[in-house]
Amino acid sequence: MKLRLFLDSTENTLELGALLATMFRTVDICPALLLNGGLGSGKTTLVRGLVSALPGSEQADVSSPSFNIFNVYPTTPQVAHFDLYRLEGMPPDESLFEFLSDETTLTIIEWIKYLDRKHWPEQAICLEWTDLRQGRSLDIYTIGSKARPMLESHAPLLRKYTMESDLT
Repeated sequence: MKLRLFLDSTENTLELGALLATMFRTVDICPALLLNGGLGSGKTTLVRGLVSALPGSEQADVSSPSFNIFNVYPTTPQVAHFDLYRLEGMPPDESLFEFLSDETTLTIIEWIKYLDRKHWPEQAICLEWTDLRQGRSLDIYTIGSKARPMLESHAPLLRKYTMESDLT
């Protein structure tokens, strides 16, 4: 499944993050969220919207983990938020793989393009931003058989942002 969304403001990006949070509130297995996009495209803003909509978010101070590589937020489910920008060309810390193997933690990875594809998780929802003259397009697609139904069941909630969709 692939969706192409249009985001024209920070508010839309925060709102989309909150909508995506609804996918993770009641699941037993959390596929990873893999994010790609240029500097300032909205990756951390989306994470802020998502985390703020999860139970326990009042204890979470969402910020870009660029300098400390990752942050863990005490939400339900727990969120492990990684930023691989500074790791370009270097292997990630083992903690990334530990969180990816823990299916009860929602692992979010910004700058996934810096992680060798052979290390990507088997179950994931991928988000890729592209700058437009006004706003940004956001492609959302899934990896793995468990991630696809989650996105499909929530696609109607995303309809207001949809530019294109491929439900095949």
